[in-house]
Amino acid sequence: MLKRSMASNAVILALFALVTAGTLAVTQITTREPIERAIRKASARALLEILPVDSHSNDLLVDTYPIPKEYWALLGLSQGGNINLARGDDGNISAVIIPAVAPDGYSGPIGMLVGVNRDGTIAGVRVTNHSETPGLGDKVDIKKSNWVLQFNGKSLGDPPRDQWKVQKDGGAFDQFTGATITPRAVVKQVRAVLDFVAAHHKEIFSAPVSKRAVEIEQPHKTETRQEED
Repeated sequence: MLKRSMASNAVILALFALVTAGTLAVTQITTREPIERAIRKASARALLEILPVDSHSNDLLVDTYPIPKEYWALLGLSQGGNINLARGDDGNISAVIIPAVAPDGYSGPIGMLVGVNRDGTIAGVRVTNHSETPGLGDKVDIKKSNWVLQFNGKSLGDPPRDQWKVQKDGGAFDQFTGATITPRAVVKQVRAVLDFVAAHHKEIFSAPVSKRAVEIEQPHKTETRQEED
């Protein structure tokens, strides 16, 4: 009797696990596309805050260049990432947006996007994720303050490279009252991005159009030709 009961319970548990797994699989399949659309929309919003839509002629999200693995550590990336390329009407790259992570924030890693123009000046910086203290370190977030806007137009020569520090450390950048660690980490990592771009400027700004961008653009051109006909 006991064995029969145990066997019955085992069958019920197995069926329950099977149904649960099936439900999860169906949910994953049916929600994958909406989730991907939401991620794409959020990513596009962040990218377009740095490089507005009228500043380039291509799709920033799909025209990308993979960051070589040997530079992941410099940029604070544990799993790599892609450089988003902004092109002018002539097809040449006018600016890039590079992902980076400052590993030494006060409450943990600080993810960011750094836009760099062809001439080496910063197009913009946005913090994309962090766990910094509300009311103090979270001021690196554009939604909390305009602090990151002070990077706009700056380069390795303006201010001089040795001035890429917060004022408390003898540098040119503001810190927050009562919070120095967070802005110090962000300034340091933005400078690391500029160092990366300076060292690989030719390679980055001569990157070919990505395969995915070509695949997306080709149907669009075909449709345009059909409409014109």
